[in-house]
Amino acid sequence: MPGPLEGIRVFDLTRILAGPSCTQMLADLGADVIKIERAGAGDDTRKFAPPFIQDANGEETSESAYFCAANRNKRSVTLDISKPEGQALAKKLIAKSHVLVENFKTGGLAKYGLGYDDLKDEFPGLIYCSITGFGQTGPYALRPGYDVLIQAMSGMMSVTGEPDGEPMKSAIPVADLMAGMYAGVAINAALRHRELTGEGQQIDIGMLDVMVAFSTVQGMNYLSTGNVPERLGNAHPNIVPYQAFKTADGAMILAVGNDSQFQRFCDVADAPDLASDERFATNALRLQNREQIVPLVQDLLLKQPTQFWLEALEANSISGGPINKLDQVFADPHVNARGMKVEMDHPATDGGKVTLINSPMKLSGTPTENRMAPPMLGQHTDEVLSEVLGMDDTELAALRDSGII
Repeated sequence: MPGPLEGIRVFDLTRILAGPSCTQMLADLGADVIKIERAGAGDDTRKFAPPFIQDANGEETSESAYFCAANRNKRSVTLDISKPEGQALAKKLIAKSHVLVENFKTGGLAKYGLGYDDLKDEFPGLIYCSITGFGQTGPYALRPGYDVLIQAMSGMMSVTGEPDGEPMKSAIPVADLMAGMYAGVAINAALRHRELTGEGQQIDIGMLDVMVAFSTVQGMNYLSTGNVPERLGNAHPNIVPYQAFKTADGAMILAVGNDSQFQRFCDVADAPDLASDERFATNALRLQNREQIVPLVQDLLLKQPTQFWLEALEANSISGGPINKLDQVFADPHVNARGMKVEMDHPATDGGKVTLINSPMKLSGTPTENRMAPPMLGQHTDEVLSEVLGMDDTELAALRDSGII
């Protein structure tokens, strides 16, 4: 069954992670994503290695695992947009596209004649999505933006880490990924607007904006009280008990989401005194008395091994779970039942397969489809230019000889 974005062509001028994660989502939903890369170099993440994916014999290939994380279902075309001939060719492909996505520095594409202002009149139906560190306007607009910088400036690092430790970034590049997520949502909204009116528009995604929005609960806690949130380690700012605890043989998460769950936990833990203690009768009181209740809960959990608690909590509809390492995640029966790993043929593997993290989007009528593995550099140049622009072998050879492709 065709994907919901089948028939939509995306001219993809993104690299690293924020932009590619966006365009991979569009590709997973059926869009024809044409990834434009520099000949001989390509997306910077092709060199963010090791590790590399392995071939059929378990040997390293030339393809980085990082690149493969965000470039499934795309076609790679090499094109030198620094040359007038390359810019002219880019415009021909843009004329055949519905969406352009780029994550150059603000104003970076204007010097190639490919900025939004350069294209909007010639292509009034074009949806032009720019993903940058700080957006197209404002005093920081011209600054380069990287994930760790945005995590720091957005306040995320200030609330992440142990109370007596230093501010910490997330181990996952959440600023990049959330920028890609918001961009994907905005592009789909713009496609709907285009469908209704025929009009294109520019989408301005700033990573700092995204992470300020991402502060959600912590941001609202500050705006509502004027109190600057402090780091709480694995604890929750608004719910208690809701954090990591040690057990007799390890550690786990206990996430008591409401008062009835707390009462059930006390029953499971054989702690009637805790259940009847007026200091802990409601979440508001438990929050107020966090320093008293957390040690009491910790003492209870130390009495039994992790598996005992996991089984007891599940049997009583109390939220709790293991703190998995990634090998445990990808061996988890639920993760596998949900199809979160996918194997695909890859030209670099000499007959082997590459294992990828699958899309989490589950659509009953138009499911995502894994059509193509992350491409080799320039793998589809001839295919795209002949299919989309009707170029013949002679024209392609001339472009290649002149270094344009």
